[in-house]
This record gives sequence, structure tokens and C-alpha cells, in this order.
Amino acid sequence: MTTSRFMAAFAAALSLCPQAGLSADFTVTSAAFASGAVQKEQFADSMGCTGGNISPDIRWSNAPVGTKSFVVTIYDKDAPTGSGWWHWVVIDLPADANSLAAGAGNGKAALPHSTRMTPTDLGTPGFLGACPPDGPEHDYTITIKALGIERLPVPDDATPAMVGFVSNMNTLATATISAKGKR
Repeated sequence: MTTSRFMAAFAAALSLCPQAGLSADFTVTSAAFASGAVQKEQFADSMGCTGGNISPDIRWSNAPVGTKSFVVTIYDKDAPTGSGWWHWVVIDLPADANSLAAGAGNGKAALPHSTRMTPTDLGTPGFLGACPPDGPEHDYTITIKALGIERLPVPDDATPAMVGFVSNMNTLATATISAKGKR
């Protein structure tokens, strides 16, 4: 294949991938993560930690055209489990949503109608704050996925891995923000 034919084929393939052209504009912010450090309010109030266990505020903007719902997760890739730790999994956020208030993962603020929280790695739905063991900082990442479907076809007790698998198959764009935390 000639270089020009390859480039034409490559450009055509990219045009079929909505994420390729639009994900750079899709952004997420959080006042709680703005300093780059997890705040005391977002630390757990169990397992030896004494934080507020309050889910952070999260805002997103510039979702791609065709977005029908969102998935929000908070994940600690550094948890000493061999597979990280899912702290919060929120699915079926409607397309007109653009934020979650602080405390939405703990019932202290409302979630949009039809939104579901599926179990975290603790085995229950809702937010579980950071509580890394003594040692190096952990990286906590908020991820927002804009989906091309209205409702994620998973049961209410879907594992974070199942939510990730099904949402990845329907993702139009992804936005992330991270903060570090340690005891």
C-alpha cells in the first residue's frame, strides 16, 4: 500500500471513531481535586482512616454530540490488591447532567433521576473514601465517560469490571482528573 493510500485509509478509520476527534474537548474538574491532593473530606471514616467520607464535587463539560448518558468512577490504581480499588461507580447519568455535588455518593446530595450507583470493591454501592496503607502516595482518578446509549445494560449489582467492560464498548469520549493521597 502506498503512503498516500495508507494515510487516506487511516483518516477514514479515524472518522469512524468519535472519541478520536472529540475527546480532547471533553473535560472534568473538581474543586476537591484542584490542588492535586485528596482532601481530608474525601478520606474514609473507617479502616483506620478518620476523614469525612464525602464524595467529591465533579463537573464536566463539552461532551460530544450524540452523548446519551454518562458513567462516573473513582479509582485507585495503586491499591495493594493486584487490581487497584474502585471507590465509586455511578451509571446512567442523563445526557443533560453536567455535575455531581459533593456528598452525592453518600446520600448527602441528590443524584439525578434514573442514576444508579453500582457496588464498589467494598461490595456495596456508594462512595468509599480514600484510605491507603502507610507508605507512598496513591493516585485517585475521577473518570467521566460520555456514552452513546441512555442506559447501561448491566444489573444493579454489576461489578466495577462489568461496568467498565460494557461502558467501554459504548464510550464516545473520556475525561479524567487525578489527585494524590497518603496517610
